[in-house]
Amino acid sequence: MLLNKKISVWYFIREIKSQILFIGIFAIAIGLLDMLPWFRKISLPLNIPALLGTAVSLLLAFRTSQSYERWWEARTVWGAIVNDSRTFIRLVTQFLPSEDHKTIRDFAERQIIWTFALGESLRKLPFSDKVQKYLDKNNINGLNIPNALLDEHSKQIKEVSASKGLTDFQQMQLNDMVTRLCDSMGKCERLKNTVFPRSYSILVHILIYVFALVLPFGLDDSQLTIEIIITFLIPIVFIAIEKTSIIMQDPFENRPVDTPVTSLAQTIEINIRQMIGEQNVPLKKENTSYYEM
Repeated sequence: MLLNKKISVWYFIREIKSQILFIGIFAIAIGLLDMLPWFRKISLPLNIPALLGTAVSLLLAFRTSQSYERWWEARTVWGAIVNDSRTFIRLVTQFLPSEDHKTIRDFAERQIIWTFALGESLRKLPFSDKVQKYLDKNNINGLNIPNALLDEHSKQIKEVSASKGLTDFQQMQLNDMVTRLCDSMGKCERLKNTVFPRSYSILVHILIYVFALVLPFGLDDSQLTIEIIITFLIPIVFIAIEKTSIIMQDPFENRPVDTPVTSLAQTIEINIRQMIGEQNVPLKKENTSYYEM
């Protein structure tokens, strides 16, 4: 996730550097060709590029809005995961005897691992050493590891209810928190697996390049430098907006604009370890970069 304190302009430039080069070469070529007498005769009413520019603007506005909505939904879901993780462990510590620290720790440790495993699986990254050691130690396998960890939550809740004498209402509350965690996991998987329609991207691309092709013919040929600058700048602005929406529409791709699932998982770990009374809990280091993951 990008941070307010420091924004890297070069990150966005690197994302569109090939388009910048292409449009730059095109603008200069059009400017040089415009010096030829027969090329000067080609002229279009300014209304035509203006109409195309308006169409591109409307499509980009919709694209950006939908991309931000996907990004914001992902951030909202992970905000719910943070709250539900705290609430789940808070209920566990309230319902179980305070001397049964091992069981409380088992729930806490599993919930911490679940948050890291979910973020890493959404980004399709190999599990970190912390997660892999826990899985190996507890012999947890499956195609969907986060779901398998929630299964372990449910099994232990059932065992604890029988052995510790939890009431039906207490068991229901714990199961409800597991259900909410499962629901958040499903929402994240839906966002990950539902791609933005490719046909829409192709349409926007075509219109931007058609606009870039038509624009010089609607400008005044007497100001060659101004014509080249305008032919370069306006399409680049459109391309930059489109590229921003593209990289923002997929919030779990391990990029600087992602939902900061690793940072949120670390926050959850710190909160949970403090809640169960652990000492010497490591604090998060201040991020000096322009983004956090």
